[in-house]
Amino acid sequence: MNTIMYIKDELKNFINENGNTFNQKLLTEATNVSIKITDILNKGNIDLLKNAKKLIFYTVDQQEADLISFAKVEGIAWAKHSLTLELKLEWVQAIRRTLWHFIRMIDKDKDIIHNREDYYGMEKLFNEKIDQFLNNFFLSYTHYKDEMLNKQRKMVEHLSVPIIPIKQSISVLPLIGTIDSYRIKVIEEKVLNDISDSKIQTLVIDLSGTAKMEMDVIDYFEKVLAGISMMGCNAILTGLRPELVKKMVHAGIHFEKNAETRGTLQETLKNIL
Repeated sequence: MNTIMYIKDELKNFINENGNTFNQKLLTEATNVSIKITDILNKGNIDLLKNAKKLIFYTVDQQEADLISFAKVEGIAWAKHSLTLELKLEWVQAIRRTLWHFIRMIDKDKDIIHNREDYYGMEKLFNEKIDQFLNNFFLSYTHYKDEMLNKQRKMVEHLSVPIIPIKQSISVLPLIGTIDSYRIKVIEEKVLNDISDSKIQTLVIDLSGTAKMEMDVIDYFEKVLAGISMMGCNAILTGLRPELVKKMVHAGIHFEKNAETRGTLQETLKNIL
């Protein structure tokens, strides 16, 4: 462990006293990142050279908690500003190579590492910490990305269920496109919540833009209509397509149990208003 302590102190002193040499070597080890270093700083306020020094110091000092926290913050920053994992991996590997380059230089000058055990022990400790940084960085990066995608997906899902108020207590829900087993559940959640929150008493559901609805979805849709009725809201279906009606008839499903069925949306709104 004495060898590691000596190397650690010499390495930190060297980097602190020869910052330009350290930065230059690091940039030559990461050619793709080096040409984008200013853009990354301007785009995300991420100082790659400063952070490289921080990573090396956390690594050689074996500051595990600080290193993990730093990795998580870095992961969020890179994900937030849409910086690629490819660039990050190249940069960290460049930091790793630069670290061992200067360790070799210091050892050559001061003859600190005297046997293989010292070298292999130091290699294991330092490389494990850098790998630990990468693992936590990737986990933080992907977790942030997944959260953002889920938020965007939910936003799109709710936009695909546009409940439009026509007058007090009367709203229209025009459904467009294919309704699959996932989307029908989104429709159920949005409809029941809006009935409760907006005190909707009549909901006109227009199906003229619905391209396709499988039998399991039709069956689920019948249950959604039952839920609407249970909440004291009157459901009116318009724009039923012939192919949808055929499926319902052959399957013995009748929406009329829990909803009125009328012709076009325009005619229905004219009569209501």
